[in-house]
Amino acid sequence: MKSFFCTLLVCALVLVNGCDKPKDTAAQSGGTPSEAKANGTIGVSLLTLDNPFFKVIGDSITAEGKKRGYDTIVVSGDKDVAKQSNQIKDFIVKRVSAIVLSPCDSASILPVIQEANAAGIPVFTVDIPCNEPGVKIVTQIATDNYGGGKEAGRAMIEALGEAGGKIAILHFKQAESCLLRVKGFREVVDAHNAAHPGAIQIVTELESGGAKDIGYKAAEDALQSHPDLRGIFAINDPAALGARAALEKAGKTQQVMLIGFDGQPEGKQAIKDGKIYADPIQFPDKMGVQMVDAIVRHSKGETLPPQILIPTSLYRKADGEKDLSLK
Repeated sequence: MKSFFCTLLVCALVLVNGCDKPKDTAAQSGGTPSEAKANGTIGVSLLTLDNPFFKVIGDSITAEGKKRGYDTIVVSGDKDVAKQSNQIKDFIVKRVSAIVLSPCDSASILPVIQEANAAGIPVFTVDIPCNEPGVKIVTQIATDNYGGGKEAGRAMIEALGEAGGKIAILHFKQAESCLLRVKGFREVVDAHNAAHPGAIQIVTELESGGAKDIGYKAAEDALQSHPDLRGIFAINDPAALGARAALEKAGKTQQVMLIGFDGQPEGKQAIKDGKIYADPIQFPDKMGVQMVDAIVRHSKGETLPPQILIPTSLYRKADGEKDLSLK
């Protein structure tokens, strides 16, 4: 009988150890993704999701966040400050781990950012900065919009050649990023005119809304006021594509040189097809990845620089012809 109980005890120990081993193996390998402990939720409110550029940012944050153990909520501010403010309030109620936003209006959004600051939720901005006093932004991740605006200015000078001429700017003054693009553009044109007086004249600056339909109307108005217009700088691809449609309707595609900004697939295709002269292109996928990396670093106590800028790259027809992603 004693021998029988000893045998049962040995078998029981073997079974217990046998059940424990798979757990030890899983722990050493880091476990399955479903077992990984989530780091929380990132709340993302973007200027608009109608613009593919912002959709790429949102998708990139979501994908990278998943890799790093975060859930992500991405919503569209639809260029409406009140709507975006309510979205951020909702993030605060949900106690998200971090808030990422591209402000619909950098000044008007201040009160709700202050609410997030008071709640102890770190706030980051992407693409569009908030440089207003009285709020705490961990870091701003964006395109070097000022440098990109300078590239756009050089592209316009190149496109017009020695003849120069009158040009229009299709703006979106609501966005700080676009203010920086136009600032850089104007500085390069002004420097060119200092060496070549009167070569390029900025004759009008119109609101484009950063959208095709408003860009179309703005370009149409510019052409009506200045039939001899020679160039248009549009602050993003949707506005540039709207302007292109207006040029086609007016029969002035050969007369007016068009410079865009962004490098969205539709914009790149238009450059390859000779419909837009060039774009300083952005890298929204990189912005999303770097944003999640910044959130992780901040959560570990690292001090981040006030802004992390990603340079643009000028994209011309020759680049489009080598681009295998295009038709």
